[in-house]
Amino acid sequence: MQTYQAGKYDVAVIGAGHAGIEAALASARLGCKTAIFTINMDAVGNCPCNPSIGGTAKGHLVREIDALGGEMGKTADESFLQMRMLNRGKGPAVHSLRGQIDRLKYASIMKHKLELQNNLELRQAEITDINRTDNADYPWELTTQMGAVFSFKKVIIATGTYLGGRIFVGEVSYEGGPDGTFAATRFGQSLRDLGLSIRRFKTGTPARVLRSSIDFSELDVQCGDEPPEPFSFETDELGDNKVVCHISWTNENTKKIILDNIHRSPLYGGMIEGIGPRYCPSLEDKIMRFADKERHQLFIEPCGENTEEMYLQGMSSSLPEEVQLKFYHTIKGLENAVVMRPAYAIEYDCVDPLSLDATLQFKDFCGLYGAGQFNGSSGYEEAAAQGLVAGINAALSVKGEEPLILERSGSYIGTLIDDLITKGANEPYRMMTSRSEYRLVLRQDNADKRLTPIGRKIGLVTDERWARFLKKQEEIKNELYRVQHTVLSPTDELNDILVSCETSKVTTGVSLADLLRRPQISYKDLTPVDKDRPDLHRSVFEQVEIEVKYAGYIKKQLDRVEQMHRMQERELPSDIDYKDITGLRLEAQEKLNKIKPRNIAQASRISGVSPADVSVLIIWLTRNGRKGGEQ
Repeated sequence: MQTYQAGKYDVAVIGAGHAGIEAALASARLGCKTAIFTINMDAVGNCPCNPSIGGTAKGHLVREIDALGGEMGKTADESFLQMRMLNRGKGPAVHSLRGQIDRLKYASIMKHKLELQNNLELRQAEITDINRTDNADYPWELTTQMGAVFSFKKVIIATGTYLGGRIFVGEVSYEGGPDGTFAATRFGQSLRDLGLSIRRFKTGTPARVLRSSIDFSELDVQCGDEPPEPFSFETDELGDNKVVCHISWTNENTKKIILDNIHRSPLYGGMIEGIGPRYCPSLEDKIMRFADKERHQLFIEPCGENTEEMYLQGMSSSLPEEVQLKFYHTIKGLENAVVMRPAYAIEYDCVDPLSLDATLQFKDFCGLYGAGQFNGSSGYEEAAAQGLVAGINAALSVKGEEPLILERSGSYIGTLIDDLITKGANEPYRMMTSRSEYRLVLRQDNADKRLTPIGRKIGLVTDERWARFLKKQEEIKNELYRVQHTVLSPTDELNDILVSCETSKVTTGVSLADLLRRPQISYKDLTPVDKDRPDLHRSVFEQVEIEVKYAGYIKKQLDRVEQMHRMQERELPSDIDYKDITGLRLEAQEKLNKIKPRNIAQASRISGVSPADVSVLIIWLTRNGRKGGEQ
């Protein structure tokens, strides 16, 4: 094939899914000349797996992306159909926002934002080859299927499920990407030739059915919250929810059809090599793994305002199309369902994330970064979070500035990246609130307080947004002072409220803060007697109430964060050979040499490194006069 020189850029982003979008926007907004490549321009920002953004722990990620200056939350707000705050029956640490979105509108808005962004070029081209060059200024070359050769200072790989993509529906198998697009068939081999550790993962997508063929009359209705709460801290109000969702269940007939045909599933027939996500299994996998369960829940969700496609959440499958039709028709409401797109499994190439550092740069390939499902994660939100960090760090490196490293004690994004690069991923990684040991202080409501100053320092937070942020923090500070110093008299009106909330009366004056500390009492309950309450946004009252109610628990967790920071100050030299340290177990030596942890804290989280091994490392650092990694 004849090639030609097509141009030089600071940063390349390969893939325009959720990871690629955030990476490209961040890089361009930080002043780097950036090019983003996609196999299909019409697939930019596509949501092939489900028409929603957020969910348990994932909503935290979206809020954090927004707080740093990313785009996912704003676009979800602009295309929302319904918003629900999950886990309201539990503590605020696990409250997570989930939004149904118009998937075509979301993709259209994201594509337009890329097109309008200064310093950014969006190109339809399949990247087939990657090469390192001897050019110190532009050490990376990318070649397209058409023979165009581009030179770059930094490259971010965000290929999603396109890399080596293969579709499975029963006995049918073919090369392909999500939603009937082409797969990237040659780039994977180029990465292997470069020396990257590539493996195979898989995921699944449920069917879409025709709205008019569904009988909604006996299905449970799932409404959104009123008023709906936005993802972005810059969105004031969303307006009303536009749709409802519905709930149905599988039954014994569904189970029987699947079990009778399980041998035809490529997952159980040995056709699929890749490892699937444990926490988002296919329907046949759920029935096999949870054989004692009589039924499984599914959600019927609209894909958009201007389409009749309905998405069957919780019903991914790789069984043959005719088997899918049979078991769908056993489910209440779907007895006559017309399947517009059958469910399918997709297998794809990804990298071992243990080969990355905390900036998401490859340890052995300076200037090469990974993001999203290419790094072994699953989900739109996990991808976008990594894309944002990779894009920021690629740009900072081009500019010769210090990298951004988000610690797990300060964000879910930091937890996500630390888990990937420290523990690896033997299956597609999914973020959950249980993965964070600091979840009470890493709430979704205070993501702006934690991360907007970082976004401002980097350069992704505008003057207008920064002023808005400072105003909100001042309002929170003043309101905290007010509730702590406002004392209510023990009036009959107050005691009637307390009794109605099933808590004890008061006989002396009591501060608003003391009342809010009671589990049964909320701001709303005290409205009739809180005469001097200022007119503030509900998000201010939310943070104040949480800070007051959980002050003791928050302090304990902040103490743990401080302990972690002290461990992070004990940096480990990058040039150390752990085989030379007497007292470390063989497994610990191997793991430490492979991962090369930045500090004692990260070393302590490596699978195979015991507390005794950590003690040996601390003693070694002390004896060698090293503190903070310096001799």
